[in-house]
Amino acid sequence: MFVLTKHNSIANQFLAELRDKIIQQDRMRFRRNTERLGEIMAYEISKALAYQERDIVTPLGSSSIHTILHQPILLTIMRAGLSYFQGFANFFDRADCGFIGAYREENTENITIKLSYLATPSLAGKTVILIDPMLATGRSIIDSVNAMVKNGTPAHIHVASLVAAPEGLQYLSKNLSLPHSVWTCSIDEKLDENFYIVPGLGDAGDLSYGAKI
Repeated sequence: MFVLTKHNSIANQFLAELRDKIIQQDRMRFRRNTERLGEIMAYEISKALAYQERDIVTPLGSSSIHTILHQPILLTIMRAGLSYFQGFANFFDRADCGFIGAYREENTENITIKLSYLATPSLAGKTVILIDPMLATGRSIIDSVNAMVKNGTPAHIHVASLVAAPEGLQYLSKNLSLPHSVWTCSIDEKLDENFYIVPGLGDAGDLSYGAKI
């Protein structure tokens, strides 16, 4: 598991602004900070990918450099994941992408995740980066994986979140059997009685795009 805030960097400023309830009132800044953290996390995950050596011809000679062997496939859970996803897409600009529509069913004792949309390329043997800003219960991740494998079984899944709850991390560990790695900016304290991450940052979808009804 990789936790970005264990290493001092400018990412701490972006995450601090995401959490700050005053700065959160600037919706455009919230989305931009989310995108920035997506770019930083994309850079970190890129270090774990396979590379090959290439010779590049320059105007004055040639240079040997290692480049990514196979582009990952980027998948995000809408709608909250869109601005975080954009940061990954900025860096992995040649990657194929997929989208999953998922929402929490309210007014139930036990939280239920409903999937309403799935569009992905073939995932067979691919490296997938599954992008969801809030790793709370972990159920949306597991349900998304169970749905997306209908389009092929990935070789490896990188789960990328902004903030994660210990309960969600434990749920992933017990229920995600495919080879995977977890990347997050912060591991927070706990889930509250409504299954929101504490201290968290609130509802990432609402803060990015407005309250839903």
